[in-house]
Amino acid sequence: MAAAPQLVLGFESSCDETGVALCTTEGTILGQALHSQIAMHKDYGGVVPELASRDHIRRLIPLMNQVLAQSGKTLQDVDAIAVTTGPGLPGALMAGTAFATSLAMGLGKPVIPVHHLEGHLLSPLLSATSPEFPFTALLVSGGHSQLMAVQTLGQYTLLGETLDDAAGEAFDKTAKMIGLPYPGGPALSALAERGDPTRFKLPRPMLHSGDFNFSFSGLKTAVLTTAMKLAGVAQPSETMVLNPQDKADLCASFQAAIVDVLVKKSIAATRESQHQRLVVAGGVGANRLLRTQLTEAASKRGIQVYFPELSLCTDNGAMIAFAAALRLKANPKLLNRQDYSMQTRPRCPLNTAL
Repeated sequence: MAAAPQLVLGFESSCDETGVALCTTEGTILGQALHSQIAMHKDYGGVVPELASRDHIRRLIPLMNQVLAQSGKTLQDVDAIAVTTGPGLPGALMAGTAFATSLAMGLGKPVIPVHHLEGHLLSPLLSATSPEFPFTALLVSGGHSQLMAVQTLGQYTLLGETLDDAAGEAFDKTAKMIGLPYPGGPALSALAERGDPTRFKLPRPMLHSGDFNFSFSGLKTAVLTTAMKLAGVAQPSETMVLNPQDKADLCASFQAAIVDVLVKKSIAATRESQHQRLVVAGGVGANRLLRTQLTEAASKRGIQVYFPELSLCTDNGAMIAFAAALRLKANPKLLNRQDYSMQTRPRCPLNTAL
């Protein structure tokens, strides 16, 4: 008789979302809950780390109780605790890690550290149509833009990464620069749908660099220069006024430039790795234009593209619980882990041992 699947309770608190989820080692999410801090940070135009950390502390227990109620399970049913230990905001990581570690110690259960990017990387495997190993992965979010060759669980090779701003960071900073409300990335993408993406000839940085690295700070500067000309000002200002159509066209042109670079480099990296599958993960993976153009470009070359469900593009507890569940299934000895000296790592490459 086959052993019953183990249950992993996962916690995510690396930035401005508090996520909790319960997952089986067979990859079934039994319950999940998420709280976004957007409303709290909106007045400041960006994430305030201290406020983020304190809010995580307030949310963790209520969200955990919500997940347990959803799943019909109790803490005594849980076999292991999982938590994001890096990368992310130091205080936010400490809030989640301290809580998860204390909970694990109190229950006498093991705690499994999870790399935030691995959670994103593996999240498309939770979709109804999920990829098989090996594949090439494009990780695009507010903090990261990377291309990875993924051989199997835990075997990741960095192919290229951003040399300055990440794609999501460029979206957010550009949106703020032209007066769009926080969070800027989704606001910019929504406005871009009403604009002409061919009106402004913006650069495609490193498109022909011969490698798989990215750079988006120069594109951001080009948008600023164009906005200043449209507003008739000699210096950048928070009071720059653009007419609605100019702003929509500028957003569309900016988005088209970023998507163009992401698509071409992702396809090239997938072919270089001799993979037939391309996985996209991270917040920018929800971008409609990126999904459309990447799917079309890949289809022409016989490459299958996989995206996570839209609800899994943002930071969430399900991806953390799932990543730990996969590791536990691959290595049942993790159930004997008694190390509670978790170390947070605000900056750490994906292949860093946690």
